[in-house]
Amino acid sequence: MPQPLIGITTYLEAARWGDWVREAVLSPPSYARAVEKAGGAPVLLPPLNLGGIDDYVRGLSGVILAGGGELDPSLYGAAREERVRDPQPHRDRFELALARAAVKADLPLLASGRGMHVLNVAQGGNLIPWLPEVVDHDRHAASTAHRVQINVSSKLGKTLGDTAEVTASHHQAVKRLGAGLLAVAWADDQIVEGVELQGHRFGIGVQWDLARAGDNRLVEALVEAAGS
Repeated sequence: MPQPLIGITTYLEAARWGDWVREAVLSPPSYARAVEKAGGAPVLLPPLNLGGIDDYVRGLSGVILAGGGELDPSLYGAAREERVRDPQPHRDRFELALARAAVKADLPLLASGRGMHVLNVAQGGNLIPWLPEVVDHDRHAASTAHRVQINVSSKLGKTLGDTAEVTASHHQAVKRLGAGLLAVAWADDQIVEGVELQGHRFGIGVQWDLARAGDNRLVEALVEAAGS
């Protein structure tokens, strides 16, 4: 039986190898390794060809919207936030279009960190542009493990249980949920840490970084859904 093809979104950045410095398509290898370990075949998706989105969706068995930098606040109607790093409009446009196409096609979808924000904005939701100012602490920006509470009746809860120790570093967070999304996991300050697409074959977004989690159950669940 062929391995499910799982597309993974990527950076487009300057990179150095040998004596060369060139623009390159980049992805932490942990995403590809997690997909391979789960029985899927990883496919890196460069944020270049908006016209090829429908072909990607038709050819892939599932998609991972990977982590990365913050979204441009103008994409969800917020004012420019000077503390947000320089936006990457090419990646934002590509991933928003990919997320919308995957949802429309009922393609299994797993969104991690930035990816969850992409999914929420793609569905018409918005974000808190600078979270520390709202919650009055910077614990969400720390790269230390913390516990999240999960709705046990959700797909996420059935996969991970009612709590999970996760690692995340983020300055933005979900504010208003997009259409069809349901909050299913929360930090101790009630910031949304997990969402699910209602009525979708498999559509989960988590605030934490899958590439550093060390727990492959969500990727295994994605690959299982993609192969069914």
